[in-house]
Amino acid sequence: MAVLALILVSVAAVLSGAVLFWKRSSRRVGAPPQRATYEALHTASQAVSVLRGGLTADGAVKAAPSLRQLLGTPVVALADRADLLACHGSDRHVEALAKHMSAVVSSGRSQLLSASDLGCLHGSDCPMRAGVVVPIAVDDAAIGALAALGTAADATLMRTAAEVARFVSTHLALAELDASRTRTVQAQLNFLRAQISPHFIYNALTAIESYVRSDPERARDLLVGFAEFIRWTFREHSQYATLAEELRFVDTYLELERARFGDRLAVSLRVAPEVLPVRLPSLVLQPLVENAIRHGLDGLTGTARLQISAVDGGHEAIVTVEDYGVGVDPAQLADVLAGRSGGQSVGLRNVDERLRATFGNDHGLTIETGIGAGTKVTMRLPKFSPAVNGS
Repeated sequence: MAVLALILVSVAAVLSGAVLFWKRSSRRVGAPPQRATYEALHTASQAVSVLRGGLTADGAVKAAPSLRQLLGTPVVALADRADLLACHGSDRHVEALAKHMSAVVSSGRSQLLSASDLGCLHGSDCPMRAGVVVPIAVDDAAIGALAALGTAADATLMRTAAEVARFVSTHLALAELDASRTRTVQAQLNFLRAQISPHFIYNALTAIESYVRSDPERARDLLVGFAEFIRWTFREHSQYATLAEELRFVDTYLELERARFGDRLAVSLRVAPEVLPVRLPSLVLQPLVENAIRHGLDGLTGTARLQISAVDGGHEAIVTVEDYGVGVDPAQLADVLAGRSGGQSVGLRNVDERLRATFGNDHGLTIETGIGAGTKVTMRLPKFSPAVNGS
């Protein structure tokens, strides 16, 4: 019993020390200034995270409670250029408030509101007897307004509301930048779809027609492949695809080209299975293959050889398209990538720009070529990218 009692006393001492250490650590890490800073930043983050999709009614309703907590006022309201989107805390005087918020958006100037401005007749019982309205601006143009209302309003509340509005404005500007980037990438994708070579379509259909009498089954398979090629090209798919999907699309394209070239087109494919799930912008591999055939092999006598590889490069997938054709003058290639070549090889430049826009400037195309030396085009694709894997 004496031994058991000693053990229990020892355990109690250890637990007591642990609790004391935790309390001291808690005081050291969670001191009031640090905790207040954390809570303010956390609240601000909650408020703006829902506005990354823009200043919408749904986003305003979700952001208003956090903005109200951040400002410490009984009521907070948000408006865009046309409407009062959300009023959290009380719905009194919303018509008068909407009118003043619209005026702030139009003028871009803040307003200090009194009880008479709000048409308040409730006296001391009203939580909306005074307030401030400040503009929310993006690119120096007011796109909305933030109102903070309470029983009193002064210059301090005006400055605080203005700072919060600037914080919101910054995130709305980032939202617009994201939307603009998405629109640009989609426009580039649509442009690339529109650049499908009429010569390729004509040649593919001509090749299919040539098999109709001699080999109807082959003609049927080619026609199905052609329909699949067109469907994949123009379908409303995501801006991104897996490498496996891109390779299947390329295989369909090559099947149609083989119908034209016959034994003159020799394609070798080397793919590491572990890179097949890697995501990349849609329709970036096929234009490289088409460019190799059209500009590197089309006028070549004898066998046209093309090699496609996708290998594991650690944190990247290394994808190359190499032809052994006529090559190109490096100076001419530089003009193509810089957009100084008119309508020539727009697909190559489009792919380069989309890779840079998605993964950064370090991930543009690397091209090795020379007159009579063939051309090798390389893409380095990160195995994980927040821009792609989060989509």
